[in-house]
Amino acid sequence: MITVTRLNHTPIVVNPDLIVFIEETPDTIITLSNGEKITVQETVMEVIQRVLKYKRCIFNPSIPIE
Repeated sequence: MITVTRLNHTPIVVNPDLIVFIEETPDTIITLSNGEKITVQETVMEVIQRVLKYKRCIFNPSIPIE
């Protein structure tokens, strides 16, 4: 799971396996496989980096989750 921040500064935890696509218009909008859209403060690249870090931790348990 990755943590992102809604526009109202509330953190939310998202399952990255449910992310269909991410767009920046200029706000970052994450669209999930169930059709739900989440607008977050992070940039597209920040979200991608968090997803990659999460995936690395899953496939290589020796990497600590921060």
